[in-house]
Amino acid sequence: MSKAKNIFKKILIWRYKHISERQFIYVLSILVGFLAGIGTLILKNLTSFFQTILEGKFIKDIHHSLYFIFPIIGLILVYYIKKRFIKKEIGHGISTTLHAISKRSGIIEKYKIYASLITAPITVGFGGSVGLQGPAVSTGAALGSTVSQLFHMNSKTRMLLIGCATAGAMSSMFKAPVAAIIFAVEIFSLDLAFASLVPLLLASVSAVVTSYFFFENDALLGFELKDIFQIKDIFYYVLLGFGTGLASVYFSKIYFGITSFFKPFKKPIHRLIIGGIAIGLMLYFLPPLYGEGYGLINNLLEGNTQEALKDLPYQIDFKNVWIVISFLLLITLFKAIAMTTTFAAGGIGGIFIPTLVMGSAIGNVLAKIINQLGGNISESNFTLIGMTGLMAGVLHAPLTAIFLIAEITGGYDLFVPLMLVAAISYAVTKYFISNSIYTVELAKRGELITHNKDKNVLMMMKIDKLIETNFKSTHPDTLLGTMLKTSVANSNRNIFPVINEDSQFLGIVLLDDIRPIMFDSEMYDKVTVETFMRSAPAVIFHNDSVEKVMEKFKQSDAWNLPVVKNQKYIGFISKSKLLTAYRKKLIEVTS
Repeated sequence: MSKAKNIFKKILIWRYKHISERQFIYVLSILVGFLAGIGTLILKNLTSFFQTILEGKFIKDIHHSLYFIFPIIGLILVYYIKKRFIKKEIGHGISTTLHAISKRSGIIEKYKIYASLITAPITVGFGGSVGLQGPAVSTGAALGSTVSQLFHMNSKTRMLLIGCATAGAMSSMFKAPVAAIIFAVEIFSLDLAFASLVPLLLASVSAVVTSYFFFENDALLGFELKDIFQIKDIFYYVLLGFGTGLASVYFSKIYFGITSFFKPFKKPIHRLIIGGIAIGLMLYFLPPLYGEGYGLINNLLEGNTQEALKDLPYQIDFKNVWIVISFLLLITLFKAIAMTTTFAAGGIGGIFIPTLVMGSAIGNVLAKIINQLGGNISESNFTLIGMTGLMAGVLHAPLTAIFLIAEITGGYDLFVPLMLVAAISYAVTKYFISNSIYTVELAKRGELITHNKDKNVLMMMKIDKLIETNFKSTHPDTLLGTMLKTSVANSNRNIFPVINEDSQFLGIVLLDDIRPIMFDSEMYDKVTVETFMRSAPAVIFHNDSVEKVMEKFKQSDAWNLPVVKNQKYIGFISKSKLLTAYRKKLIEVTS
């Protein structure tokens, strides 16, 4: 082991001597893209393996009631793996990655490299109604963080490599390298400057080449544009924009509501039992909700509604369009419920693909309704653009939605309706819901990274590193003479915190307040600290964000403010140290 370490150390020394920092970042971005691509391929292959076994001739020859049983089995297996082997929280891929960037300087635990690789394919392969994009991002981000730590890169580069890994995961999943870069910039708020653009490009290309090498031209969405955009349909696209916007609000509200419903159940096994039964029942009555749902999307794009709904256990007259519309609406309504219930029951997956499924169904339904009422529009185009609307609204990522759908389908001729629907859907959703499913919890805690550099820097700073403890405390009943000997004489500060026997903060004494009598020895035994004690201009609580600390300094116009944790005094923060730390972090983040 020591020999391997010595060899690696020599490699690092050689690198420092012969390869510049920028060139090495390029090399690492290619490596990270390749690893993210491999991780995504493993996810897809494992999931496909389970689906081939469970959804093949075996399940059809027995009974469709296995749609009820398999998701519960999958959730039990995931629960067992998490409890016995991983023994740590996995979390949702994109949300946990955003938290790692904002509060942990891009440090992601190594176990997240394999945690999602194991549990997500079981969840989805056994019928859980979630996607693989979130787990792919989680795996890629953990790989990017680990590589950056291995080669001792700074936090700025570490965050860039996490973005590269995210772009790589997206690029490999959908074979859409341009949309992957936009996704990394839009979701993770990376700076689209030359210094970051080239690594993102290299990582995205590296991942997509890896995907092509193993799967050639096999694509998840294999649709090619057939019908062109016609200006006469513009009003219908406006309707689609508003429809997908309202559907995005519904999707998000359902997610928040079901998540809140399951919160009181503290034990995972209780959530598993209730959620497992619920998801099993939904899949029993609506089998198209089973798994990710790419089959439904592709069949709707091809206009093959009968094939899309073939697993329904009902006698359906597919010539009756209104019956078909009714079932597609049911799938639309229950996809969000099934997805969130899968999460609540302990399943591991992402929300990216479910938004595409729901969006395709909404777009197809609207087109069918318009055509039934005398219109003549392209169902495939509306199915396609419906996905854009849901993605733009639910994920709050309109640019990603536009370029992803255009890139994976060759639908660049639909840029006008793509942009129109994405803009309307995003605006409608943003009006009702200010943060996406990915970011709502982070925003509540003030930990959401954005394109605002000042806020990002403040958010990345840690309050513990700002606290100074070399202030001499005193008690309210201490005599002036005793305070001068024990506190003033042994301190180079001009402020003294006053605390009680339980270390609870009571107030402060300023050196200026006692200076008029501090040399009058007659007063030493006559007055106590309480005589001179005053309230602090403001108090900083240990759980305050650094942005809030900065605001308290601004409002109080103080140079030093006490810090309290659980009502107990722990130290002071000085304005000078706060500003110095801010300048250092700003240079680190923006250099």
